[in-house]
Amino acid sequence: MWGIIDKALDKFKDNSTFEDLILEVKKKEIPTHVAFIMDGNGRWAKRRGLPRSAGHQAGVKILKEIVKISKELGIKYITTYAFSTENWKRPEKEVNFLMKLFEKVFLEELEKLNQEGVKVNIIGYKERLPQGVKDKVEQAMERTKNNDTLVLNIALDYGGRSEIIESVRNIGKSLIDSEISLEDIDEKLISQGLYTNQQPDPDLLIRPGGEKRISNFLLWQLAYTELYFTDVYWPDFNKVAFLEVIKDYQQRERRFGGLKKK
Repeated sequence: MWGIIDKALDKFKDNSTFEDLILEVKKKEIPTHVAFIMDGNGRWAKRRGLPRSAGHQAGVKILKEIVKISKELGIKYITTYAFSTENWKRPEKEVNFLMKLFEKVFLEELEKLNQEGVKVNIIGYKERLPQGVKDKVEQAMERTKNNDTLVLNIALDYGGRSEIIESVRNIGKSLIDSEISLEDIDEKLISQGLYTNQQPDPDLLIRPGGEKRISNFLLWQLAYTELYFTDVYWPDFNKVAFLEVIKDYQQRERRFGGLKKK
């Protein structure tokens, strides 16, 4: 997949040509919900002889760019995998840096996101985050709760299996308390217990960085999602690369288990 995006990055260097690309993409169906596994920050930094922290900082800039172009395209939901339940296993120094970075980003970007109509939604075990991050998370969600231009789901201390287990446990409690019957348990009920309740499942999942797996991310929600993997590291995955992936998505036929249209 690197070749397609690499050529696009060279082709659309001037802004006028980039605007043509936007117009081309807008002519066809735009995904409503796009999910991202933001991978490759550390390797991007290593290639440049920089500390891993520099890669994470560069990754934040790309996310801001993706949010901006998503608003222009009319995408309504973005879900980003920022920190998984397994990421606590990383070196303490890197984890501490990431937590400070999250706190800093929420502090610096909240007002701008709010003005642009972005609703910030944090999914994951918020109670396990450091108090400073938790405070900023709660502030961001409260401040932007009424916005409806775009929902930005940020997965912090998130794991797909843990999310499903939590939903099942809540259903089990409701069953024990006789609030529901066994016959009430269906896909809709399980979905209602997930962090993305009342949101459509992702139409498209994009994972830069060269890995080809979903790494415990949105396991239930990705059942019929179109997947796109690329070797491009996340800090290099700019708005042009994003538009090229959407063009690829627009060429696919989503059948959801049905037959191909004639």
